[in-house]
Amino acid sequence: MIVAATLGYSPAKADDARIIVVSHGQANDPFWSVVKNGVAAAGKDMNVTVEYRAPETFDMVAMSQLIDAAVNQKPAGLIVSIPDVSALGPSIKKAVAAGIPVISINSGSDVSKSLGALLHVGQDELDAGKAAGAKLKAMGGKVGLCVNQEVGNVSLDLRCKGFAEGFGGKVTVLPVSNEPSEVRAKVKAALASNADVDTVLALGAGTAGEPSVAAVKDAGKAGKINVATFDMSAGFLKSVAAGDAAFCIDQQQFLQGYLPVVFLANFARYGLIPGGNVASGPNLITRDKAAQVVELSAKGIR
Repeated sequence: MIVAATLGYSPAKADDARIIVVSHGQANDPFWSVVKNGVAAAGKDMNVTVEYRAPETFDMVAMSQLIDAAVNQKPAGLIVSIPDVSALGPSIKKAVAAGIPVISINSGSDVSKSLGALLHVGQDELDAGKAAGAKLKAMGGKVGLCVNQEVGNVSLDLRCKGFAEGFGGKVTVLPVSNEPSEVRAKVKAALASNADVDTVLALGAGTAGEPSVAAVKDAGKAGKINVATFDMSAGFLKSVAAGDAAFCIDQQQFLQGYLPVVFLANFARYGLIPGGNVASGPNLITRDKAAQVVELSAKGIR
């Protein structure tokens, strides 16, 4: 047990616990809607007030302002993602200096502790990328595309880096937006410009994975190119189950929303906190498992 007073925090009364979440999740990204569902479920289960906030676009200035605003409200706990430590670090340090316990989620596992966060809930993105690359190499891949919908997001950049290391072959990063129609067009164009591409790894299921599967079909190369993605969506899982895609990398983002609320609620009430980071992934969801989780994905849980 870690006693709250030893860390400079004073346990809140059960009825006073309010927890604020600030993520970089864009409004049209279904991945973050699952995180938000986890936050809401934990708030209900733990009987605490939770508030979820995020900028409309991938905007680090706006996100830092949301963190500053949360600090001014003096919540019992703050949950943040850290896609850019340079932009967000000062605001997170302000929260810690104000005596607000902080848990980081999703991105920032490598910098979370240095900023003063209690722990991180998520997956190691570099290692997850390596695992994906090694699996795709074992499936015969030699020339790959890494479809990145948020270039500059350190976590996504690490996924591509890990992919290249695990894959061992030639890997080109394809920068795109998180607009599915643009992703589909850009992936199709990339395939047309390089006939040697045999592997596509997308970094988000709904935003980049599903359009990548469609692009491969548009190019007439279904069955000839392995397509995989980080994260899950019902549509991509159906493609995996049908044999049109290779696998999803599940980081269980519902838990990234759920567990920090549980931890902070117990910390506010009793001074209890896990002694280290919590790895929510990665788990590879291949064809033999895909059909089992389609329904849960459609419900916003997986």
